[in-house]
Amino acid sequence: MNTALVLVDIQNDYFKGGRNELFQPDKAVTHAEEALSLFREKNLPIVHIQCILLEKEAAFFLPDTDGITIHERVKPQSDEKVIVKHTPDSFFQTELQKHLESMKVTRLVICGMMSHICIDSTVRTAHRLGYEVILLSEACATKDLVWNDTVIPAKTVHDTFMASLQDTFARVIDTSSLYDMV
Repeated sequence: MNTALVLVDIQNDYFKGGRNELFQPDKAVTHAEEALSLFREKNLPIVHIQCILLEKEAAFFLPDTDGITIHERVKPQSDEKVIVKHTPDSFFQTELQKHLESMKVTRLVICGMMSHICIDSTVRTAHRLGYEVILLSEACATKDLVWNDTVIPAKTVHDTFMASLQDTFARVIDTSSLYDMV
């Protein structure tokens, strides 16, 4: 089975000092870096997704800022594909599907940021398009959300989205389990 790693939006704005700091992004990037090293070691396809928001009201991932730069710990190598997107879904109006099809990829290992938006929408679309999806839970991060004046802690947000994607849309695993699968 031809498997590709898709790293979604692991960009500077989500880290300390960024415009939209997440909960424990360093923990997530450590695990993403582990998956990236494994894929590089095995010479498997790697795709980096980079979000640049174009809406006037956007508060982060603004064009021509350091915030859109892919984090140095998972910085793409020259032979790794970088696909720019402008919406949460990594497939929407991008060349991602065409690129994966050109390599005959049938299974995706996905990780990145944010669990409740871009990871959720990308995983669901990948499943709808017929890919087998493996989601690296600990290599994803999110933030606290507010609903009806109640703060929902980031850990609860993350766990809820992982639980909702598990089985129906993806196989959700820890990064350490990936070694037996690729």
